[in-house]
Amino acid sequence: MVFIARGAHLEAMRSRGLRLEGSRGDIALAPGGATDDPSSIDGYADVVLFAVKLYDTETAGEAVRPVVGPDTMVISLQNGVDGPDRLAAVLGSGQVLGGAAYVSALIAEPGVVRYTSDMSRIVFGELAGGVADRATRFRDACRAAGFEADVSADIRAALWDKFVLLATNAGLTTLLRKPAGEVYTDPEIRELARALMLEVVAVATAEGIRTSPDIVERSVALTLSFPPGMYASMYHDLARGRRIEVASLSGLVARRGRALGVPVPHHTTIWCALKPYAEGT
Repeated sequence: MVFIARGAHLEAMRSRGLRLEGSRGDIALAPGGATDDPSSIDGYADVVLFAVKLYDTETAGEAVRPVVGPDTMVISLQNGVDGPDRLAAVLGSGQVLGGAAYVSALIAEPGVVRYTSDMSRIVFGELAGGVADRATRFRDACRAAGFEADVSADIRAALWDKFVLLATNAGLTTLLRKPAGEVYTDPEIRELARALMLEVVAVATAEGIRTSPDIVERSVALTLSFPPGMYASMYHDLARGRRIEVASLSGLVARRGRALGVPVPHHTTIWCALKPYAEGT
């Protein structure tokens, strides 16, 4: 296993290792096994878990090319819905699978990742649909390692199901600069969240994606189970003056809604309000 990282995070992993902290227990990995140069890794990877920010998709995809061979499986675990296709344009559609990570965490400091909820699950699948042997083999390896993994026969629908809440939560907690405990316990804001979710479903439908019939109700219910102090990761990036992924979240809903003739006024407002911070402050 090799980690590809950069900057202070990479140096911390090399000198002190990687530490995961959370309510399910802490895990400490020994120093070493990290690089910022994929070309220095011998041979091709069996599986690449691709978990970069959406605005780094193409750059990171080119960087990881040296370890992607004809039998390598690259699983995009990025936010949003457009990452897998953008990555496939760089590496080839046969190498890339779509994926969704159900986890809430942040880099507390270089070399330390802190979980902010008990969610711990990934779902992935072939972009063309169906269930392939390579996906089920990796699913079984994940389960044997002790965390939940599932293969979806329709990963695009699964990604849009997640996007219904993800785009809404990222937009609201970042725009309001307030955590889940203050956002979703307010009845009026909760109704705004519902309206935002319905906009995502409407765009998905216009795109020909069949989201789950109860996805809005399930997403609203899930917001009420969030830890009170939890923010979306986009808020933490904004607070630290970093680039934010809004162009591929509310921005994507706004652009596709306009192109498809679907009214999406709430996501368009969030996109316009956060757009000035997209490149960082």
